[in-house]
Amino acid sequence: MATSQNRRGLIAKIKIGQTQLGLDDATYRALLERVTGHRSCTEMDVGQLESVLAAMRSQGFTPTSPTKHKRPSARTSADPMLRKVGALLADNKLPWNYAHGMARKMFRVDRVQWLNDEHMHKLIAALQIYANRRKD
Repeated sequence: MATSQNRRGLIAKIKIGQTQLGLDDATYRALLERVTGHRSCTEMDVGQLESVLAAMRSQGFTPTSPTKHKRPSARTSADPMLRKVGALLADNKLPWNYAHGMARKMFRVDRVQWLNDEHMHKLIAALQIYANRRKD
């Protein structure tokens, strides 16, 4: 199981390297064949995949860790937008779980504190619309 995970990770890095180096399919397959004798990563073992990665690194490929899945730093209670959300919740007698649920539904983020500024503005707007509708 660990080797299949490792293989998939190596293949993913190779595909990222192909994109980063700007290799078209023919050039990419020629590189694979020159380094390992195979024209497809699926035919290679882990050692051969690592050899392909080393060859790509020698051509200038620099693998970077993905930033897409990193959790943003949490907001503190001193954040004005977080205080605004708290005020809107208090005015409407709503619990914080209501706002967390909205964040989950609107942005697929579990906690309001993890929202970026753009999402925070949209959440505040939605809470304000809710408050305006209740007053009418």
